[in-house]
Amino acid sequence: MEHAVFRRFWYPVMPMSKLKQGPQRFELLGQALALFLDDGGVPAALEDRCCHRTARLSLGEVCDNAIACPYHGWRYNREGQCVLVPQMPDRDPGPKRRVKAFSCREKYGYAWVALEQPLFDIPDFPEAADDSFVLIQEFYEEWRVSGLRVMENELDMAHPSYVHLGTFGSPEHLVAEDAKIEEFPGGFHYTGRLGVKQAHHAQDRNNERFLDCSWYAPFICRLRINYADGPAHVIINCQVPLANNRSQVVQFCFQEDDGNGIDEAAILAFDRKVTLEDKHVLESTDADVPLDPRDERHMVSDKPGLVMRRMIQALIENHETQAVTVQ
Repeated sequence: MEHAVFRRFWYPVMPMSKLKQGPQRFELLGQALALFLDDGGVPAALEDRCCHRTARLSLGEVCDNAIACPYHGWRYNREGQCVLVPQMPDRDPGPKRRVKAFSCREKYGYAWVALEQPLFDIPDFPEAADDSFVLIQEFYEEWRVSGLRVMENELDMAHPSYVHLGTFGSPEHLVAEDAKIEEFPGGFHYTGRLGVKQAHHAQDRNNERFLDCSWYAPFICRLRINYADGPAHVIINCQVPLANNRSQVVQFCFQEDDGNGIDEAAILAFDRKVTLEDKHVLESTDADVPLDPRDERHMVSDKPGLVMRRMIQALIENHETQAVTVQ
């Protein structure tokens, strides 16, 4: 992640449920953040370093719509401006007493942060505005894998026949159909079909998945799964870059209610099994993902991943002005 362009995207860094417990620390692309909720319950993100004696603001508490440093109590508002020095209560702290503030907003149950002016907005998923769908929070955990590897895995229709034999993969369906890709600014969309076994939400144990997939640069994938005889299941997978070989996995889903009720526990358990099957293999892969297609060998079903790599390379070339080193 040594490219400045990655600072210009929104990332879901923290569940709102955790922020309700108090200020939290998160490191995004090497930048330490102090996240907190103001008095209106709106998330804010500041650099996690007091400008007085460098203590972590995330160890403090929220007081009067500001976060108070745990060391000497200096208070900072959501814009990063110090609004109170308790030892000098009658003096204006002045413009020099401030810390960096970053764009932060709530969506889909997470606080999203962009370190610099974002190139694109947070995607609007149509299911979020559809009353027939229910939002289910699934996973928020660290994996030792590159975010690009996980994204490519989400786009890959060939691996289930091997990786997911314990859940839905079918060894009888090795050949995935050629993806018809439609590009849009900052991503692409494609549809496809995949033969599966033990199909989730389907009565037939040998069935067919209809896939509707969208990728949003750099690390968001929306996968809508339909069966002929069951409700839609829409998985949103986001990768938040921590370092070259570490990512924060954020996954939630939208489940369609077909009138028979929604068993959230069963959905979560099944998706957990699928995710762990992926993790087992993905954590064995190289952290570096070559953007030059000549550096790895490929097959027809790799097309979506190759398009993703090409678009990432174009973003780097078009917007890069400086390198950011992530430790």
